[in-house]
Amino acid sequence: MTEEILSLLQNGRKLPLVEDFYTIQGEGFHSGKPAYFIRLGGCDVGCKWCDAKYTWNPKQFPPQPVDSIIDRACSFPAQAIVITGGEPSLYPLKYLTSALKRKGLEIFIETSGVQELDGVFDWICLSPKRQNPPLDENLARADELKVIVEKPEDFQWAEENAAKVMKRCRLFLQPEWSQYERLIPLLVDYAKAHPQWSVSLQSHKFMHIP
Repeated sequence: MTEEILSLLQNGRKLPLVEDFYTIQGEGFHSGKPAYFIRLGGCDVGCKWCDAKYTWNPKQFPPQPVDSIIDRACSFPAQAIVITGGEPSLYPLKYLTSALKRKGLEIFIETSGVQELDGVFDWICLSPKRQNPPLDENLARADELKVIVEKPEDFQWAEENAAKVMKRCRLFLQPEWSQYERLIPLLVDYAKAHPQWSVSLQSHKFMHIP
């Protein structure tokens, strides 16, 4: 990140906020858990099947004061905060995460792991993308590895990444949503044959919530 951008963001006291809202976590290990979501704009990965392409261009989201985001988050009964995107690792997050931790909140991040992580996190959900692989140092820190499966070859990609995480890391396979009906039988069969993996569903889409 350039000095110019850091200056614009006031070293993390401002961030390009897309939206923030209170909902139910829909994916992965914490699925079903109430959480306050902070979605940041900007992505340097660009998955063709991304369901949040509207977040990709950070220029569409002028930097917002982080203190205001913190105040809104703390006005809800959420005990957990999910920082997502876009790709949130593009930004300095230490100011945001440290302030939220002082409020007694758990901090989760959802990231592709392509950038060095800056901040304090209780749970790192790393979703590796083949076109822009994650840093090995981030794989080593991951609490949860969530691999999106679009085609059968993605199982091998999942195993390549699983070989680099810590033993405690939870492993999830998640079908690409637009091909859910075709893919879910493959994921079920794979997980049954390789029980170290669990199947993650985008349950928030079934619940029709953000």
